[in-house]
Amino acid sequence: MAFLRDLLLAVIKSLFRGRSFLQALLAFWTTSTESSPTLREPPSKDGSTSISDFLAKAESLLLDPTQPDKRRALSQKLKLEFREGLLSNPACMLPSYHTELPTGDESGQYLAVDVGGSTLRVALVDLKGRGSSGGPESVIVSIDTFNIDNDIRALKGRAFFDWMAEKIYQTVAKDSRQGHCADDPLLLGLSWSFPIEQPAPQTYLLRPMGKSFHAADGLLNQNLSSILKTSCLHHNLHVSLSAIVNDSSATLLSAAYSHPSTTTFGLILGTGVNIAAYLPVTTISPSKLPPRPHTLATHVVVNTELGMFGGPSLPSTKWDKTLKASHPRPDFQPLEHLVSGFYLGEVARLILVDAIHETGAFGGVVPDSLAREYTLDAKTLSLLESDPLHFQTLHPFPYPPSQTDLSLLTSIASLITQRSASILAASLHALHEINLEASSPQKQPQKTTTIAYTGSVIEHYPHYLSHLQSYLDQLTLNTPTTFKLVPAKQSSVLGAAVALACLDKQSTRS
Repeated sequence: MAFLRDLLLAVIKSLFRGRSFLQALLAFWTTSTESSPTLREPPSKDGSTSISDFLAKAESLLLDPTQPDKRRALSQKLKLEFREGLLSNPACMLPSYHTELPTGDESGQYLAVDVGGSTLRVALVDLKGRGSSGGPESVIVSIDTFNIDNDIRALKGRAFFDWMAEKIYQTVAKDSRQGHCADDPLLLGLSWSFPIEQPAPQTYLLRPMGKSFHAADGLLNQNLSSILKTSCLHHNLHVSLSAIVNDSSATLLSAAYSHPSTTTFGLILGTGVNIAAYLPVTTISPSKLPPRPHTLATHVVVNTELGMFGGPSLPSTKWDKTLKASHPRPDFQPLEHLVSGFYLGEVARLILVDAIHETGAFGGVVPDSLAREYTLDAKTLSLLESDPLHFQTLHPFPYPPSQTDLSLLTSIASLITQRSASILAASLHALHEINLEASSPQKQPQKTTTIAYTGSVIEHYPHYLSHLQSYLDQLTLNTPTTFKLVPAKQSSVLGAAVALACLDKQSTRS
């Protein structure tokens, strides 16, 4: 009886949409057998676009920048933007006080803290030195991880740093070896996934953060070291923030500690995206370089703040424009909108909503869970191929999705992945060319350029790494350069510890 009722309702609905009786009957049988034993309403199309036609249109829009000639042209445009940033933009291409990469013989135990877009990690790190006997050169003795959700991101000003200090205290309190007092504070290295400006040693000025964080509210241009130290004192925790590095710089330092001197770039691609580059000081305006120690240095680690670039150069689809139109800071990080994990899911959601309306996929109904902004995240997309049920659990549709529906979503995820990887490859290539062109003939960069990488998207998103490597290979075809992508596990905490060890070493020498 229920079967006949569903059949009659489906046929009546289809007749109202202009179908013939036979077309309506065929549509019902097709969709009901696809999802058997659960009956499914036939697709309700607002238009006449087929799924294949919709995907063809999306592919032409999203994959245009992945064409080799378009990618090379984008690299040249970004190179001009990067040069301008190195010369005059105070918000990006920020030189650090790291003018030498670690040698690998640095050693000691250090407390390291990593603040990322979605996690806070507090770790005790033991650096043993490269080539040490009896195990690896670095060991994470203990580590605690705390989730940074939207409520934490919404904490304003000192409230965020008080939360940080509480978590640091909880971790330190569990380790009796970590004694501290006002006269003998804990040495702490911090990896900070947001812009900072360092006009002088031990001075780290807080800059606008992005990624929906409000920690900088009311604290812009104040010393991050002093802010966190004050918050820690509220918990009777005495710390000295001797080293603060950007997360991409931490990745570069941690990889250089473990690998030969071919390491030139540190790449972060997770919630956000950033690159640290070891560049000749001649590429940077003297006005952006602090007076010491750069007077005698040949190279310096530069935090590019990559996400801020690309405004005049990047391709833009209607979905990108929709995302930008609703963003509170639409022009702050244009490249990040097309590349990073925080936005990949939202772009996919916008495309999927269009597809449902235009093709009738997923029964022609957008579930409530996908009707709101930023409700489809990159992690869910990354699990589509291996675990499609995970998507259905988080975003239940009125009717069970068919394999065709899920394939549509997987295709959308693949398209935005390829575009992201292509833009990132163009960015790395542009930075490499700046490095190459500024190096003296006597000291040309290594033919193999190592890119140390970390982050949830590049590590876990299906095929992302292979896409990126392929696009880099195409850019260096018929040249002596080879890009080598090297994983840098736990690089943020390790890099913070390495930065601290390098300072220890410098103070010992002086």
